[in-house]
Amino acid sequence: MGRKDASAARSPVDQYRKQIGKQDYKKTRPMLKATRLKAEAKKTAPGIKEVSLVLGAILAFLLACYAFFYLKLSEEVDLDLAQDEN
Repeated sequence: MGRKDASAARSPVDQYRKQIGKQDYKKTRPMLKATRLKAEAKKTAPGIKEVSLVLGAILAFLLACYAFFYLKLSEEVDLDLAQDEN
């Protein structure tokens, strides 16, 4: 008899945990799986900061290549004009 009395008097924390467990069990498995996948996707998705840094680096590289070739080709054109004048 002592055991029945002890189990009947549960602490409020145990009752709360049992209620939460029942509510969570009411959700269907596909619903729980979708929630888990959504949380994982949000965790692994690249942020705006990372994307903007990568795009900025690519833009800076292209601009540097353009400036290099522009300066290199403009010097060759000037040399060709100087040789024609002599």
